Parts: sequence; structure tokens; C-alpha cells
Amino acid sequence: PAGAKAGSPGPGAIDLGAQSGRWAAFQERHRLSCEEAARLLLDAYEYRGLVKHTGGCHCGAVRFEVWASADLHVFNCNCSICTKKQNRHFIVPASRFKLLKGADNLTTYTFNTHRAQHTFCKTCGVQSFYTPRSNPDGYGIAPHCLDDGTVQTIITEDINGKEWEKAVREHKTIRDMSKP
Repeated sequence: PAGAKAGSPGPGAIDLGAQSGRWAAFQERHRLSCEEAARLLLDAYEYRGLVKHTGGCHCGAVRFEVWASADLHVFNCNCSICTKKQNRHFIVPASRFKLLKGADNLTTYTFNTHRAQHTFCKTCGVQSFYTPRSNPDGYGIAPHCLDDGTVQTIITEDINGKEWEKAVREHKTIRDMSKP
């Protein structure tokens, strides 16, 4: 924070590394103490009932974290690619997803409209997340690629991807799932 002395952090202090400048600017811009800014950040996630899930591909080359409910709403699509890959996924806004490692180990497959970006690991072939056609500003996360311990329940909803346009048009919430 602005006005803090250089040197080793005091008790309970956290080294923010490359984010320290952003943190100080945020505090100054909003006239917040360090504690007020931290409370705001924590409340933004915890108040919404979100938990941090981590996951990745089979070989470990690709790792990510995602903030989502512990109770997941998963789509089971029957379109051609989802059927072949058994792609079941839940959707989150891009702001709640962070690729931790493996960007250079991802490759992308597209077809038809080329709006969906089916990313997968070059080494093991696992698609742990992708950019869905229904929510190009978000991510579809494969719940089976999450690490154990953070998911409480999974509710699965079938979606008729064989008639994609009609299914998305008639679905009441799918288009808004990537909105913060």
C-alpha cells in the first residue's frame, strides 16, 4: 500500500509480487484501507457462495483455477462433438477463470461456425476447459477435470445440441451464464 515502508513485510502481511502496484492503485482510486480492499475482494466471492476450484489435464501440463459454486450446474450436450468427447461442462465468466500453466501446451479445434474453441492438451489430449459457442465470453469447464475436495453436488441438465440454435434460443439462462 501507499506509504508502506520498504523491507520485509510485517506480521500477517502478504507479498503481492507483480500485483502490488495494481493493489495500491485500486486502494487509492477507491480510497480504501488495505483491510477494506481485502474485505471487498473476499466478500465479492464468498458472498456469492463461490469457491476456488483447481484442475487440469491428465498429464498435468495444463492447470487452471476457477471460481464457481460448490454445487455445479453441468450441461450434457448431444451435439456431434460433445457426444464423441462425452463433453459435460459448466459455464463461468472469463473473469472467474485463470490459466495457471500450460498455455503453450494447448491446441485448438474448431468446426462449423468456428465460434466454439475446443482447446485441449497437446500431450495427453484432455479438454479440461473450452470456449463454448453459447458463451464466447466465458469458459466451459469439465467438472471431471477438477481436483477433489471442492465440489459438493452436480446437477446435470441435458441440452439438445443437435438442434443448437433452437435449444439456445429456448433456454432461459444459458446465454447469460458467462456474465459476471
